[in-house]
Amino acid sequence: MNGSFISWFEIPALNFERAVGFYNYIYQINMETNFMNGYSMAFFPGHHEISGAIIFGEGAIPSDKGLLIYLNGGDDLDLVLNRIEAAGGRILMPKQIINETAGYFALFIDSEGNKMALHSKN
Repeated sequence: MNGSFISWFEIPALNFERAVGFYNYIYQINMETNFMNGYSMAFFPGHHEISGAIIFGEGAIPSDKGLLIYLNGGDDLDLVLNRIEAAGGRILMPKQIINETAGYFALFIDSEGNKMALHSKN
């Protein structure tokens, strides 16, 4: 297999509008929303790249346990991290260095209670 092992991710939400507002605010984006197969979905922008969506519907249950998704923090994850609390989230671990090659990461809880991470080279 060539390329990334990840092709798509879904972040579960209990309150769809709140979750969409949270990610729109911290990333300063406008997610496209759609209803399909019984689920409300809001899509992260991505053109032929790895991407994902916020999902609301049966079985979409937020959690702070289990799988941890590292979202792209851009050039410096502090720009996104600094919007977390104002958007209704909580910072679990501020920006920490992994090493000089791998860059930095931070951990947070989103507006729905999902434990998430940010990663950036700077």
